[in-house]
Amino acid sequence: MTSFVLSLDEVDATKQALVGGKGANLGELSRIEAIRVPDGFCVTTDAYRDVTSRTPDFEPLLARLELLTVNDAQEIRDVSGKIRVALEATEIPSGISDQVAGHLATLGAENAFAVRSSATAEDLPTASFAGQQDTYLNVRGPASIFKSLSLCWASLFTERAVVYRIRNGFDHRKVLLSVVVQRMVFPEVSGIAFTADPLTSDRKVVAVDASFGLGEALVSGLVDPDTYAVRDDAIVGKKISTKQVAIYGLEAGGTEQRQLSPDRQTAQALTDAQILELAAICRKVETHFGLPQDIEWCLSEGEFFIVQSRPITTLYPLPPVQDTRNHVYLSFGHLQMMTDAMKPFGLSFFQLQSAGTPLIDAGGRFYGDVAADLGSPVGRRLVLASMGAVDPLMLDAIKAIAARTSFMKGLARGGKKFLAMGSGYFTWRLPVEAVKAYRTNDATVVAGLMSQNEEALKDVRTRFLGFSGPELFTGILEDLEELKEASAGAKGMGVVYAGQFALRGVNKNMEKWLGEKGVAESLTRSVANNVTSEMGLALLDVADVVRRHPAVVDGLPRATDETLFEDLAALEGGPEVAQALRTFLDRYGVRCPGELDITKPRWSEQPTALVPMILSDVRNFGPGASKAAFDEGRTESERAERELMSRVEKLPGGKRKAKKARKQISVLRNLAGYREYPKFLMMQHYWIIKQAVMREAAKLVAMGALHEKEDVSYLTFEELRDAVAKGRVDQAKIENRKAEFEVYAKLTPPRVMTSDGEIITGSYHRSGVPAGALVGIAASAGTVEGRARVIRRVEDANIEEGDILVTTYTDPSWTPVFVSVKAIVAEVGGMATHGAVVAREYGLPAVVAVQDATTLITDGQRIRVNGTEGYVEVLSSS
Repeated sequence: MTSFVLSLDEVDATKQALVGGKGANLGELSRIEAIRVPDGFCVTTDAYRDVTSRTPDFEPLLARLELLTVNDAQEIRDVSGKIRVALEATEIPSGISDQVAGHLATLGAENAFAVRSSATAEDLPTASFAGQQDTYLNVRGPASIFKSLSLCWASLFTERAVVYRIRNGFDHRKVLLSVVVQRMVFPEVSGIAFTADPLTSDRKVVAVDASFGLGEALVSGLVDPDTYAVRDDAIVGKKISTKQVAIYGLEAGGTEQRQLSPDRQTAQALTDAQILELAAICRKVETHFGLPQDIEWCLSEGEFFIVQSRPITTLYPLPPVQDTRNHVYLSFGHLQMMTDAMKPFGLSFFQLQSAGTPLIDAGGRFYGDVAADLGSPVGRRLVLASMGAVDPLMLDAIKAIAARTSFMKGLARGGKKFLAMGSGYFTWRLPVEAVKAYRTNDATVVAGLMSQNEEALKDVRTRFLGFSGPELFTGILEDLEELKEASAGAKGMGVVYAGQFALRGVNKNMEKWLGEKGVAESLTRSVANNVTSEMGLALLDVADVVRRHPAVVDGLPRATDETLFEDLAALEGGPEVAQALRTFLDRYGVRCPGELDITKPRWSEQPTALVPMILSDVRNFGPGASKAAFDEGRTESERAERELMSRVEKLPGGKRKAKKARKQISVLRNLAGYREYPKFLMMQHYWIIKQAVMREAAKLVAMGALHEKEDVSYLTFEELRDAVAKGRVDQAKIENRKAEFEVYAKLTPPRVMTSDGEIITGSYHRSGVPAGALVGIAASAGTVEGRARVIRRVEDANIEEGDILVTTYTDPSWTPVFVSVKAIVAEVGGMATHGAVVAREYGLPAVVAVQDATTLITDGQRIRVNGTEGYVEVLSSS
C-alpha cells in the first residue's frame, strides 16, 4: 500500500521529493535537541500525483500552461484558474483520506490544526518560493482539513505561483506539492528571525521582527513590528513600534483581527531575556542547516516554537575564510567593468592569467582581499589613492570601514597584499617606464609595441594548431606567461600610465588656469592606435556595404549563427556583405560582452550579435560615416588645442604654461590610444586558446565522456586537463555547477563587503547637484538631452539617432553602439575605464558609476546627461 502520509518524525532532508522543502525542513528541525516544533504530519507528493491523475482535463490544461510566457498574463489567468477549479472539485480518494484521518486521530482530531503547502521547489538554498502557495490556520474538524488539503493542492496554480515558476525556470510538471498538517499553536507573540541581517547581509547579526498574536499580521503587512538586533550574545539594536492590531484564532475555527489596547500597542513584544533566548535558538538552527536561515517562530506559554526555517536566498556568497580575523573584499569586476558571473573554467583560467594578483572567487565573481593592505599606513594610503582614482563609491565604503576602530583592530594582517608593489601589475619598473615614455613622447613606440605583438601572434597561432591532448595545457601555461609580459609588462603599461598622467595633467591645469572642467576630452578625439574606437568605425564600414543591398537589410534579422553566411550567399548582394563581415570578424571577432570570461561566446562564434548594431548604423548614418567621423574628431581636437593655447598664452606666465600644456597634449595624443591595446591583445590570445580547448572538448564528446562541448565551461582548468588525460568527466559535477551558475547569474555583486558578509555601500558627497539628480563620475565632458534607452545586453541594442545609452557597464564590445548614441550612462565605471576612454574619443558626454541607473531610469524617459559635472536628470516620463 502506498504511504500517502508521513509523520514529522519520519521526515528528514532526504525526503524532500516526498514532502517538499517546508516539510523536509520541519522534519529536520524536529530532530534538533531543545528545538520545539508543533507535532504533525505530511500528506506526500504521492497523494498530489494520485489526485491530479483523477482530475478531469488536468493534463491538457497543464500542457497549455507549459507553452506560456510571463507576457501571456490573460491566458495564464484563464488556464491556471481552470486548473484550480478542477482540483478543488476532485474528490479525495479513500486511500488518502483514511490515512489522513488516522494521523488526525493520533494527534487528537478535536484539536485545531495549521494546514500549509510545501512544494518540492520551496525553501531551497537557491529559491525560497516564499508565499507562493496557500496556508490555512486554526482549521477544525476533518471535513475542514480535507477541504484545506484540496485548496493547498490547487494553490500550486495560483497566478503568482505560475508566474514565479516561469520567471525562475522551473518546470510546472516537476514542481509537486505536499501538505503539512500540524497542531495549531496559539501564540502570545510571533514573528520572523534572520540569522544574517537582511539589510546589510552581516552574518554575525540575528535580526528579529516581533508582533503580538499570530504571525499573519506581520507577514501580511498589517503591523509595523518591533525589530531587534543581536550580535555576539548582546542586543545591539532595538526599535519598539506601535502595533495597533493583532490576529488571533477563533474558538470555532479561523482567525480574526483585533484592535490592541493603547498600552499594549507600544509595549515591547519580547523581553530582553526572550530576545537573547530566541537568538540562541536561531543560531542553533543555522548551525544544523549550515546556512543562514529565515525562521518563523512563535512564543506560547513562555516557550518558543519554530514553525518554519528556510535558507536566506538573497545573500551574496562569502569568500571562504580560513581564520577568525576581519577581511575586506573589493569587487574586481567593478574595477574591470565585468560584473557578470563567470563560469568555473573562465574563473580558473583568468586566475592563471592574472599576473600574480591575488583573486578570490565569490558568487562567480572575483574579489580582492585588502585587509593586509589596510592594516598598514602605507598600504591604506595606496588603497585609498587607487580607489579614489577609480571608483568614489568604493572609496567612500572603504573610508567608512577605516573609521571603525574595533573592526580595524581585528584586521587580518598577514598574507599577500592585493595592491602590493613588486608583484603582479604593480612592479617597481612601472613608474620608471611611465616617466621614460612621458619624457620621450615617441609615437613610434606605440606602433612598435603593437607590431611586435601582432607578429608574435602569428607564431602563437601556428603553435596551438599543433597542440593536442595534455600537451595543450602545458602550451597554454607557457603562452600565459608570455602574455603577462606582452599585455601587462612595465614597458607597455608605462605607456598607458604616461597617457593617463597627461590626461589628468591637462584637465587639472585647464581647470586651474581657465576654470574649465574636462577639457582633455575634446583633445582625445580620433587619436591614433586606439583599437577599440577603430572597431566601432570599422562596423560603420560594414554598414555601408549592407546599406547598398535591401535584400540583406531585410534578411539579417532572421539570420542564425549557424547559417548566417550560408543565408547571405543566397541573397542579392549577400556575398559582398559576407566578405565585409568576415573582414571585420578576422580583426575583431575575438571580442564579446564580458570578454574576460573565456567561456563567453565570441563574435566569431556568435556573429548575429552584431546584427542589431549594423542595422542601427544603417538607419542612423549615411555612406562614408566612418571616415567623416574620424576626420571630424581630429579637426575638432586640433581646433580645441589652438583655442585653448591662445587663451593660455594670454595668462600671466602664459608662454611657460602653454609650453607645458602643449607637451601634455602631445603626449596625450601620441600615447593615449595604446590604453585599449593590451586587453585587445589578451583577447586575441584567448581566442586562439579557446579554439584549441574546444577541439579537445569535441574529442571528449566523440568518445562519449562529455554531453556537449560547452560543458567544459563548468570544469576548472585543472579538472579539464585531468579529463583530457584520462578521458573521463564527472557529468554530475557539471550539472550541479550549471544550477549554481544560474543562481549566481541573477545576483548583484556588491562593490565592498566584509568577512562578516556585511555589504558596505558608499555614497557620493557632492554639493551643487540639482535636486533629484542621479550622481556619478564625470567621465566625458559635455551636456546633452535625449531619450533614454535602458539596455542591459549589447545584443538588444536597437538604437535610434539621438538616443542616450543607459546600461550596467560597458566594455569594448559596446563600442559599436557608441557611434549611434548621444551620451553614455553606466552603473559601473571610472575615468580610466574602456567606456570612458572611448566616450571621450567619440566626443560623447558620459557619466559612470551611477548607482541603480538601469532601475531608476525608465526606458523612453527624456533625460539630461551632464558629463562635465557628473550627474543625470530625469526630465520626463516615458
